[in-house]
Amino acid sequence: MSAAGSLLAVLPAASVLLLTVASTPRGTAAVAPSRLAAVRAALLTGAYAVLVVEVLGALHALTRPAFVAAWLIFLLAAATAVALRRRRDTPAARPSAATPRPVPVGTAVPAGTTPDTPAPAVDHDLVGGRDAAPTRTQGVRARLLARVTESWRTAGRGERLLAGGVGGLVLVELLIALLAEPNNFDSQTYHLPKVEHWVAQGDLDFWPTAIHRQVTIPPGAEYLLLHLRLLTGSDVLHNLVQWAAGVLCLLVAARITAQLGGGRRAQLITAFVLASTPMVALQATSTQTDLVCAAWVACAATLALDGLRRRTGWGTVLGLGAATGLTAVTKTSGLIAVGPLLVLWGLAQLRLALAARPSAAEPAGQTASVATAGRAPTVGAAAARVRPVFRVVGGSVLILAVAALVVGPFLARVTAEFGHPLGPPRLRESIPMERHDPASILVNALRIGHTAFDTPIAPLRVAGADAIIGGAEAIGVDPQDRAITFGREVFPVPAWYPDEDRVAFPIAGSLALIGALVALVRPRRIDPVQAGPLRAYAVVVLAAVLLHTSMIKWQPWGNRLILYALVLAVPLAGVWLDSVLRRGGDQPGRGRRTVAAVAVVVVLATSALAGVLALSYGFPRRLVGTGSVFTTSDWDTRFLRRPEWADEFRWAAAAVRDSGARRIGLVERNDDWEYPWWLLLRQPDGSSPDLVSLQSVLPERPPADPASVDAIVCTGSRPTCAKLVPAGWRLEFRDYVGYALPPGR
Repeated sequence: MSAAGSLLAVLPAASVLLLTVASTPRGTAAVAPSRLAAVRAALLTGAYAVLVVEVLGALHALTRPAFVAAWLIFLLAAATAVALRRRRDTPAARPSAATPRPVPVGTAVPAGTTPDTPAPAVDHDLVGGRDAAPTRTQGVRARLLARVTESWRTAGRGERLLAGGVGGLVLVELLIALLAEPNNFDSQTYHLPKVEHWVAQGDLDFWPTAIHRQVTIPPGAEYLLLHLRLLTGSDVLHNLVQWAAGVLCLLVAARITAQLGGGRRAQLITAFVLASTPMVALQATSTQTDLVCAAWVACAATLALDGLRRRTGWGTVLGLGAATGLTAVTKTSGLIAVGPLLVLWGLAQLRLALAARPSAAEPAGQTASVATAGRAPTVGAAAARVRPVFRVVGGSVLILAVAALVVGPFLARVTAEFGHPLGPPRLRESIPMERHDPASILVNALRIGHTAFDTPIAPLRVAGADAIIGGAEAIGVDPQDRAITFGREVFPVPAWYPDEDRVAFPIAGSLALIGALVALVRPRRIDPVQAGPLRAYAVVVLAAVLLHTSMIKWQPWGNRLILYALVLAVPLAGVWLDSVLRRGGDQPGRGRRTVAAVAVVVVLATSALAGVLALSYGFPRRLVGTGSVFTTSDWDTRFLRRPEWADEFRWAAAAVRDSGARRIGLVERNDDWEYPWWLLLRQPDGSSPDLVSLQSVLPERPPADPASVDAIVCTGSRPTCAKLVPAGWRLEFRDYVGYALPPGR
């Protein structure tokens, strides 16, 4: 990455920081206002990034200058928003009498005050563990520094250990993300080749390919990678997208904990459990897409929870629409959770709207607007009663409209290409469940649970799998039925090893499950004041898990597909563990307090050990041992999944480059690696190579004629390659990689 690329990469980060400052809510009503501002900034930036790609793609302008201009405009807009915010927040000379303040609809007025007199300020950073609200006279940096200093000063030893553990894990993940080259398997096959095709074409048009996932899988995360690719000219910062998504997940999960009544300790427990979950730690250093999806789902969750006790403003409605659209354009499975969250939000808003309606006995003059002043009193009162309901309906429509704006262009291209918004039948039938009878759903849920809660204890794994297989056969369900099992995979598989694609989460999963059940059955044991929101949120989380198990087939890497549900559920674990400590402290007798504290400490220590081991020895990026990011070369790091292929790709690429070939044909299978060719065959000036596929699974996109290329590179199958090599060409093939050249080259 050049120095210019490094500077340009700062543009998105600077924009997010400025928007966070500009969107910090005023007053003390918002829970964790700084984290809410981060959510707003992330959603606005994410939606803007997606729309920039769509607009510039439609204009055939996916180029570096166009993206630099787009980010400069966005940065200028963010800086302007900060300037306007500071101007509004600067105290002006005021008369001695307080100026009346407008009160937003649905805002509670504390006892002893009126809409014209301010309520006494409450330091939410010290009371209930919430962020302190910004004041008008302090600078942003001074407020932040003061808040952090005061929080650290008042924190206990345990809270400091939790905060230090979270910070340490995040920093180590950042180090690995910066040092390691992208080496995720799926990224070599379709995530990163997709980005390179867009760069080479300059637009988003589909292309002939043998790997249908390059065009059919939602590209939201890859849109974000495209920005970094064009700004920096390389993939050196690609891992930071998932890392940033992981940080956002931690912030939002902690805020959800606060919304459920959790104090500072509960929020820190939530962040600690989530940060030390091996799947989260490993994905935060990769170019996968599951953490990105989980972050958008979590943003939708925290905005929906804001609407449980307060009428939602139009800005939050737009945020919910952006979160829904970003989830859909990143990973459609995330909508399994967003759907119930939106239902919860809609029901809560409808309840608040109905509760706010004036009764028929009220004088119409007190409720009718100026526009209805001349009408009959009964008509004005009826309009006033219906208006709040219409507002909820209008907000729901706006959410769907914003979501459609974000994901609509991609769905339109897929529909135009395959006649269905979810892609070709091959995709629609491979991942979703094809049987929905209760017995099949039960077996699928048990298998997903077995894989998610797997441990290194082999006898326990075998016994659980045998019980599931035996039970499935007893109720007449084949545990390996292709209608409920992905591809040709066979249940069970070991999932305890810290591999980013399949590592289990028995600790976080168990804590989240217990927390959800307690919140559902006995929420008052957690927090008597928040019993309603706790139960409602637990219902949503459990509904999302049940929907996932009834809609998505079991597969060996299914743990990462359900990561979004884990992120949503961990806050319930945080508030439950905190309640255990709190109840233990309230019980008479030192023994009970000690037992509760020791039990929680042991669980958290075990979780910390799992996270540390995942970062130290995880695969395919680790700190120590064979394959360490400190001792492994850049090229070998890319091939840690398949080290035997590294030299073969170099061998074939060198032969093709030496031949002087310009237009190069690709021969590959659906799961073969394509990305190395984009790196090895770049033009001398660093521009994209002219790679064209000699196969195509897209009916309307015919492949290139083998006779039209100067050379052919192949992966996977020699017979498949040989069928497409023109007569008289020389074909060379090793175990996995080959190439073919015409006579004279």
